Amino acid sequence: MSIITRLASSLNRRDEGPNQELAQHIVQANDRDSIKELLDGLNNKSKDIQSDCIKVLYEIAEVRPELVAGYADKFIALLDSKNNRLQWGAMTALNAITSQNPEAIYGSLAKIISAADKGSVITNDHCVGILIKLAAHKEFQDDAFSLLLERLVSSPVNQLPMYAEKALPVVNENNKAAFSKILASRLPDIEKDSKRVRVEKVLKKLQSK
Repeated sequence: MSIITRLASSLNRRDEGPNQELAQHIVQANDRDSIKELLDGLNNKSKDIQSDCIKVLYEIAEVRPELVAGYADKFIALLDSKNNRLQWGAMTALNAITSQNPEAIYGSLAKIISAADKGSVITNDHCVGILIKLAAHKEFQDDAFSLLLERLVSSPVNQLPMYAEKALPVVNENNKAAFSKILASRLPDIEKDSKRVRVEKVLKKLQSK
């Protein structure tokens, strides 16, 4: 039975249940043939099939990134897609596999940043996730952290606390001052008390880091 017949849209389902169950089945069975079929499905004439395929693929990536890490180039190519679901779904997958295949992701940073600049909040969230993961690798640290700082300067206020918190593990003596300066400069932009407090907590942690 073709894996395509088990996708949500093929079953006339509007929820993501079948796609999540399929991803779980593929992970448990280590079913690499089905992964290849899902990758082919990204070019299906039906946008619903395309969307279901990327959903299953990034669900797999988040649980067993090594199963799809070798297909980074295919996800990177999708960043140019006019199908928004494919674009942010590809960025989700790339975030999930960055630690498994950092060289391929680093080599495509220009395209990843460009897609994030034009993309949705979800696309930006995963771009930041990618930069943080790359910054954990010594050979990519300087470039990745510099790009991360640029995103912190222009990030939406609602996302800033989350970005700051997630970035903390990759802050070191070399980049701490720049990181702190940017967060402090953004504090006046934050009107909601709960979000400002979160950023202030990050700044306090940096003082003792």
